[in-house]
Amino acid sequence: MLHGKMKSKLFLVFALLAVMLMVACGDSDDTEETSGTENAGGSQEEVAVDIFQFKVEFKEQFEEIIAMYEEENPDVNMSVQTVGGGNDYAASLKSQMASGNEPVIFNIGGPTDVEEYEEYLADVSDTEAASLALDGTLNGIEEDGKVWGLPFAQEGYGLIYNKEILEQAGINPEELTTFEDLEEALATIDSQKEELGLDAAMALPAKELWVMGNHLANHYIAPEFNSDIMTAYEAPSIDFEYGDQMKRMLDLQNQYSVQPVLSLDYSMQVEQLFSLGKVAMIQQGNWIYPTVEQMDAEFAQDNIGMIPMPFEGEKSDSLPVGVPQYWVVNKNSSEEQQQAAKDFLDWMYTSDAGKEFVLNEFKFIPAYEGYDADKIADPLSQAVYNYASEGKTIGWTFMANPVGWNEDVMGANMQRYLVDDIEWQEVLDTAESEWEKSRQ
Repeated sequence: MLHGKMKSKLFLVFALLAVMLMVACGDSDDTEETSGTENAGGSQEEVAVDIFQFKVEFKEQFEEIIAMYEEENPDVNMSVQTVGGGNDYAASLKSQMASGNEPVIFNIGGPTDVEEYEEYLADVSDTEAASLALDGTLNGIEEDGKVWGLPFAQEGYGLIYNKEILEQAGINPEELTTFEDLEEALATIDSQKEELGLDAAMALPAKELWVMGNHLANHYIAPEFNSDIMTAYEAPSIDFEYGDQMKRMLDLQNQYSVQPVLSLDYSMQVEQLFSLGKVAMIQQGNWIYPTVEQMDAEFAQDNIGMIPMPFEGEKSDSLPVGVPQYWVVNKNSSEEQQQAAKDFLDWMYTSDAGKEFVLNEFKFIPAYEGYDADKIADPLSQAVYNYASEGKTIGWTFMANPVGWNEDVMGANMQRYLVDDIEWQEVLDTAESEWEKSRQ
């Protein structure tokens, strides 16, 4: 009798174990399915999209919009690495590519970069954003019906000034249209800098090769090529028709800048000096607005403006305006990654949520149709937009200059000139020789 009861108990134990094993196996199968190509909702596995971008000015805002997109698209996992400011983005990008850790999305400039990175570039002409790009914004990035990149925005640069300081010094910025006017104004500010609470009239961040070699130089080089990017790209030589004006502008900034200029970088210029009211004027572009706003929102909105650097010629009273960089998609990535990258870029520039963010958080001047220009909120972007609307612009031909020429040749030799290592004529002669050598 006891033996029979034991049999029954053993049977029940084994039956219970069998049920538990079946449940366990079922759970294991479910877990394996959700961690495979589909999750429990039936959607595809997460697609990883790595982004390598240069625009340090909107790093935090860009990370915020990525978080917004991921919330709407949980099957996309995006990561971003920002290299800019005091770092050399071009060199960092080359190093990134050489390491084999290629990003899915990265940034390039104009036709010079298209040539350098053509083996990586996917055609993005099938995106909605490409079809909405404003006239001229795809110049140098479009070829035979193929579009190799999507424009960030339109940007412009010049002399950004503190309205209150200029008013206290008795200076009307709208009247600073010639070198003589600017020099007189800077001398006046310099003579009153103690009363005005300034360290100096200006801050030239000569540590940053791009400020001089890209932007300052372009203001006096682009008119030589009629401000046309492809004319510059195809030019076998450069004559520096306005080289004396370039020197004059560099000398003025150096003379009235916080010293030593080769120790000043972008962050010191914009954050520590201009935003805190320690200098009256800096050479920069509308891209600094988010940084200044973070430092002092009231000052940014009400107390800053922008005027052109002086130029004697047909393009006087004009701001250099152009597309700073393009978003490109790496064709070496998987098809799923490429499509996810295109979908994100389309969403950022064409969705209602994306467009609002582009205008209000990035503070971009749109490079696409479908935006309300009246909603351009910040005064620097509005100034650039007004100059562009009036046709008072100088082209960004520096995007078409020989690879490395702007910074490694022009900017580096400007640095040497500023510390009296070489004469100005040597700056021009070396730059001319290197241009011709690269175009042979």
